[in-house]
Amino acid sequence: MSGSRLGRILVSEAELNARVGELGRAIARDYAGESPILVGVLQGAFLFMADLIRAIPIDLTTDFIGVSSYASGGKPSGQVRLVSDLSMPIEGRQVLIVEDIVDTGLTLSYLKRNLEARHPKRIQTCVLVDKIERRQVEIELDYVGFTIPNVFVVGYGFDYGGLYRNLPYIAELEAA
Repeated sequence: MSGSRLGRILVSEAELNARVGELGRAIARDYAGESPILVGVLQGAFLFMADLIRAIPIDLTTDFIGVSSYASGGKPSGQVRLVSDLSMPIEGRQVLIVEDIVDTGLTLSYLKRNLEARHPKRIQTCVLVDKIERRQVEIELDYVGFTIPNVFVVGYGFDYGGLYRNLPYIAELEAA
């Protein structure tokens, strides 16, 4: 996407703020009386997770896990690998995976299998963006922020070559 430029805004800053608040309230309601661990998937989900945890008024802990499923050029490789692991055990815990995007479903499917092997009490998922038309594997999503078309997006944690993560909205990145 050399020579790319920002295209249309798919999700505005106001829409992000409103929806993250709604997700936080739903999670707080569903986990009332629990103390879940929210597991953010690096690097894309860190902005979403920061805003999300501020919108969840219950006791919770956080951790991060890093995976890679992309080859050079930003294309999915079809292979998922763990690049950084959790810093605490999750056995017997309520786990909520916080992911920025689900497209093929391969990464989230891998993560769920990996974490289930650690014997948590329950694993659920919260994803900011769902690109359902790209799905290759069946995956259950418990909390979904937005469903978007099959376009390359940047902003609010999504990047291209390390750029654009800091945009306060989600926009399409167009090839020049």
